[in-house]
Formats: sequence, structure tokens, C-alpha cells
Amino acid sequence: MSKKTALITGAGRGIGFGITEKLASEGFNIVICDIWPEADIAPQLAELEAKYEVQGLYCKCDVSDSKGREAMLAEIIAEFGVLNVLVNNAGVAPEVRADILDMTGESYDRVMTINLKGPYFLTQLAARHMIEMKSNNPDFEGCIINIGSISADTASVSRGEYCLSKAGVTMATKLWAARLGEYDIPVYEIRPGVIKTDMTATVTEKYDKLIAEGLTIQPRWGYPEDIAKAAAMLARGDLAYSTGQIINIDGGMQVSRL
Repeated sequence: MSKKTALITGAGRGIGFGITEKLASEGFNIVICDIWPEADIAPQLAELEAKYEVQGLYCKCDVSDSKGREAMLAEIIAEFGVLNVLVNNAGVAPEVRADILDMTGESYDRVMTINLKGPYFLTQLAARHMIEMKSNNPDFEGCIINIGSISADTASVSRGEYCLSKAGVTMATKLWAARLGEYDIPVYEIRPGVIKTDMTATVTEKYDKLIAEGLTIQPRWGYPEDIAKAAAMLARGDLAYSTGQIINIDGGMQVSRL
């Protein structure tokens, strides 16, 4: 049986790379999508290929660029013949954490384009491909996983554009789940909580204090491997009778408590 192929966007580091390594360990061929020079990614990709005996591909692509998205999918099909799993992980925080009274239109447009518009239309491309594969082979298995955030429904007034983008990801998950249900292509959202990555490096002290004061039920930071385990479960098809669902990987942060 041929290996399945998974595309993970924003996979050069952090949560995306954690997901990539986990899927490689599960036997998936892996496609890393990021904006870094190929020379920066090639060594770690080669290491994954050798360690897990899978085939890898690096696509330098800004997911907010429509032509880049199309070229990337064409390259994947040319290389592997199929795309089974899309993990929409690429995303950015605002370049400046500004009060919503001071947030600029430029910051809003940048964050929304990368975090919401790009993944939405990449999903459209991937979905069309998966539908075509399903029509030719009823046994084809496809899956789409969106990496959202607890910020989808936890307001943070210093980064309103980020919260809005992730709230949009939640609706996009529901929309694509509803549209692709007839083809048995499930769509999920994973919502990370406070995860130790480059993106949170500048607020480490803040969250160390909040976690110590009880922000999360489980008193620790989350790590990329925590998100990766959830993504692997979904990519394997472990939740076969489920779609459009949100999976919180947040240490219990979203549990209401007295």
C-alpha cells in the first residue's frame, strides 16, 4: 500500500515542524511549506526522510499568494500523485501588539490575509483535488486539519486582528466540513493553548506567571508535540465518525471554573 502524503504549512519550525515530524513517524510522506530559503529547511527534511524512511518535499510558498498556492499543489501532485492530508498551520501574530483602539488597517489586512484568506483558498484547491481523487477511487482517504487558537473565542485586546482571524478559521472549518461531508472528507480544527514556540518567546515571562497562578488546569506550557499528537490522530482517521469539530489542546484552559 502506497504511503499517504501530508502537506503542512508553516512547517519550518514550531508547531508545524512538530506536526511534520510526527506524521513522518506515522509513515506519511511529508511536504513542508514555508517561506524560508530551501537551504534552511533541507537538512532537517533530509533527516526526517532518513530517520522515518519516508519521502519529503520542500515547497517555498507564501500561503497568501494565489499563484504560489497553485504552483505548490501542482508540484505536490507531480511528485507524489496525490495529497491526502492538508494541515493549515501557517499563521502570524501582529508585528506590533497594539490596542484595538490603535490597530492599523495594514496590520489587520496582513494578519487576516495570511491566517484566514490563504488557508481558506488553499483548502479550496486541496478539496477540489481530493474530490477528484475520491471520484476515481472510492477508497481514497482525505482529511483537512486547521490549526486554530484559543484566541478564536478568548478576547485579547492587544491583538484583535489575530483573534478575528482565528474566529474565522473556526467558521471556515464548519463550512468546509459541511461542504465535503458528502465525499467523506472530514475537516477538523485543533485549538492550541499557550504553546512554547518562537511566536510566544516574547511573552514567556507573562505566561510563566499566569500558568503559575492557575491559568491552565494542567500547570505547564504546551509544546509542539502536544499539538502533533492530536494532528496525527486525525490524519490517521481515528475519529472517523466526526467532522467539523474543535479539539482543544490547551491544558484545560478553556474549562470554566469557580
